[in-house]
Amino acid sequence: MSESGEFAFVAEAPSARADVFLSGNMPQLTRSALKKIFESGGVTINGKAAKASQSVKSGDEVKIIVSPAQEYSVKAENIPLDIVYQDADIAVINKPQGMTVHMGNGNKEGTLVNALLYNLDSLSGINGVIRPGIVHRIDKDTSGLLVVAKNDAAHLSLSQQIAEKTCRRTYLALLEGVLKQDSGTVTTYIGRDPKDRLKMAVVPADKGKLAITDFCVEKRYQGYTLCRFDLHTGRTHQIRVHAKYMGHPVVGDPVYGIKKQKFSLEGQLLHAARLELTHPKTGERMVFTAPLPDYFTAVLNKLRPQ
Repeated sequence: MSESGEFAFVAEAPSARADVFLSGNMPQLTRSALKKIFESGGVTINGKAAKASQSVKSGDEVKIIVSPAQEYSVKAENIPLDIVYQDADIAVINKPQGMTVHMGNGNKEGTLVNALLYNLDSLSGINGVIRPGIVHRIDKDTSGLLVVAKNDAAHLSLSQQIAEKTCRRTYLALLEGVLKQDSGTVTTYIGRDPKDRLKMAVVPADKGKLAITDFCVEKRYQGYTLCRFDLHTGRTHQIRVHAKYMGHPVVGDPVYGIKKQKFSLEGQLLHAARLELTHPKTGERMVFTAPLPDYFTAVLNKLRPQ
């Protein structure tokens, strides 16, 4: 976050919640950052520690302490990146298959963040020391486009676009089997698989979050379908889970796919092919595309059209 120190506000009108009041007065703070400050006791109302849900009355003095941003604890690594676009505010990266986006689950080196720290001159600090610049992510074995924020203002704008679904992401995937429908929409709830907590699954509404995916057949092959997916929401493993739910898992998917597949693949044939967003500073509507990687097209070339 760009500002640190103690900030004080006097409420001119009542507010149902303290976090809502502060969000209006400190728009540079994300919801998650504000939540952490409340949990650490960094917010007081009239000198007493406050909870996020506490109401604010007219005349109340609300103080918040924002700690300085930590220095990056992830080391920069000289890893080549396919930078599709870059300016002072954003960078669009074509991530290769096999690269994890950020540290976690034992991944401390070789991540996209390690590469970004070396290749870019600045990154936003809103997501903390482990995920600088990361606004959204794609799975390790999924290739393709993602946008990176180079400052906090850009990060907030991009996060809002994702939340409001004006940042549009289109994927291409090769699916097992032949889809009968030409197009459609999958609407479910996705949450942790009750039988395997390391997986995601379609679950009842009270056990997960709403997930909506549009699909459209690009080309049918003998035994396979090349399909386009457009995300309305961004749940973990959303396309992979929805493809399995449709009865046509992504080819090469080691988690949700079939155990035996004909091709020597190191991960699923799923590619973030198109990204559309509004530039945080200029307001220009921008569209970026990335061609299918060689290993993907090599499989397609082996298939016979239906």
